[in-house]
Amino acid sequence: MRAAPTILHLDMDAFFAAAEQASKPSLRGKPVVVGGLGPRGVVATASYEARRFGVHSAMPMGQARRLAPNAAYLVPRFAFYRSISEQVMELLGRLSPLVEPLSLDEAFVDLEAGGVADDSASARAAGERLRVDILATTGLTGSVGLAGSKMIAKIASEEAKPDGLVLIEPGTERELLGPRSVRILPGVGPATGEHLRRAGMTTVSDLAEAGEDELVRLLGRAHGASLHRMAQGYDDRPVVAERDAKSVSVEDTFDVDLHDRVRIRTEVERLAERCVGRLRASGHSGRTIVLKVRRFDFSTLTRSETLRGPTDDPGVVREAAGRLLEGVDTTGGVRLLGVGVSGLADYTQEDLFAQAEAEAVAEAMAGAAADAGAGAEAGAGASPGSGGAEEGDGAPGATAVAPAGPGTEGAGERHWSPGHDVRHAVYGAGWVQGSGVGRVTVRFESPGSKPGRVRTFAVDDPELVPGEALPLVGGE
Repeated sequence: MRAAPTILHLDMDAFFAAAEQASKPSLRGKPVVVGGLGPRGVVATASYEARRFGVHSAMPMGQARRLAPNAAYLVPRFAFYRSISEQVMELLGRLSPLVEPLSLDEAFVDLEAGGVADDSASARAAGERLRVDILATTGLTGSVGLAGSKMIAKIASEEAKPDGLVLIEPGTERELLGPRSVRILPGVGPATGEHLRRAGMTTVSDLAEAGEDELVRLLGRAHGASLHRMAQGYDDRPVVAERDAKSVSVEDTFDVDLHDRVRIRTEVERLAERCVGRLRASGHSGRTIVLKVRRFDFSTLTRSETLRGPTDDPGVVREAAGRLLEGVDTTGGVRLLGVGVSGLADYTQEDLFAQAEAEAVAEAMAGAAADAGAGAEAGAGASPGSGGAEEGDGAPGATAVAPAGPGTEGAGERHWSPGHDVRHAVYGAGWVQGSGVGRVTVRFESPGSKPGRVRTFAVDDPELVPGEALPLVGGE
């Protein structure tokens, strides 16, 4: 614990939804929900306007639609959010060399280590300056908490929302925490909270009064001792500048359970390719391949295989994941598949590059069937566009679900996901408002423009192509 509130916690306000509102003038001041739009999708972020209807993160998307049927429902644009996050993290880096990112929109900063604050007044000044800089750089707002520990700084930023700053003076932690629910403490989720409630502990002061021995008896040595310390406001965790990744993984939840074994194998191979893409982007290789399968009854199986050395070869990862799948019973259907790589290293074992090819040859020699249909072509021709019929200011919440990203091919027809960027040869930059029945509705506007007009095109209009996100500040 510190004598001065020099630990800062920044949490961007409704980050994904706010970024969408800032980039789409027609959505400003209106309810916006970002997340998976399929039957099993969940809410990633809801704007404050949507939260007034009871929509919140991690809520099933179907429930959100019932609560706020007129909201705009958009798929996430993670590359766009990441670009904004990089701008924010750069601003944090100017304050201190000790910045600990927790996610794209959240981080701790050690102001003392940066020499910008050593008391309450200088810490507050640094926090206010940061909020001004974030708004000027990104056009978005963030909430700042300042305290003598990470736990209290995070609580402070939550109290500051939206678009505020709260400073909690060291020495006042117990008074602050005492009447609060036990759920305010890190590590106390619904299950632990209910367990404590049954034991008669609903507030933080209840935990402090119960004593460490009682909490250890209820929750175990590590969790009980840690919770007792936090209930007294004590948290000496340092701000850690670098968090080494322990694994890289990707997974997909399917709208309809997969039963066909060939389709399941194809999805596993596709996930393996994506996983390797992330692995290479992080500058790592790995030696343990992990397969995750969630079955129709929600039971989850994981299987792993450790290679002779680290690799970032997609063929190696793909073949290993395929071997792991052979040992999993998928009878009854599969809801989710995931592929991961752990045991990360900063180098690649060169002799593994030939492993996938060698195993393929071995399988062929053993009589495995070869794929003989590789020469088939899918030459579906594009039909002419609709001519761009203008529809005026249609409702921003058009939410026809598109299973793939904008402009991707599937079953001879391009799919356009609500919220994604597009560009038209005549009308310029816009975003997909909705699609379905062979048509796609686009609103043409940019961050600095007035709310734009809406036009409808055939989904395969050759003049409509996927676009790039425009910067929120200084954009087109």
